[in-house]
Amino acid sequence: VQLQASGGGLVQAGGSLRLSCAASGRTFSRCTMGWFRQAPGKERVFVAAILWSGGSTNYADSVKGRFTISRDNAENTMYLQMNSLKPEDTAVYYCAAAFTTVQAMAIPERVNYWGQGTQVTVSS
Repeated sequence: VQLQASGGGLVQAGGSLRLSCAASGRTFSRCTMGWFRQAPGKERVFVAAILWSGGSTNYADSVKGRFTISRDNAENTMYLQMNSLKPEDTAVYYCAAAFTTVQAMAIPERVNYWGQGTQVTVSS
C-alpha cells in the first residue's frame, strides 16, 4: 500500500480544512486507516482511525467533536475533516494504514504503512 496525503495549508483559528489520503494497492480496502500528527520537537501522535468497513472509528481525546475521519473504498481515499481548528493543531499530518483494529491503530508501532506528511498551520 502506498499513501499520498494532501490538503494541508494555513488557516486561522476556528477555521476548517479537509485532508485527503489517496492509496494505491489492492489491499487498501482491507486496511484500518488512520491519521497521526507531529508538531515540531514532539513525538508523532495518534489523531484518528477508521476500520476497513468504515463501521468503527477511534479519535484522540484532543480532536473528538472537531475532527471527522471517513473513507471511500471505491475511490481508495481516506479523509480527515478538521473543524474548529486551534493553534495547537499545528503539525505535520501523516496518513497511515495497518492490518489491525482501530484501537490498536493508536500505537505508531502497529502501523504497517506510512504516507508522506502534509503541513497544517493554524494561526491565532
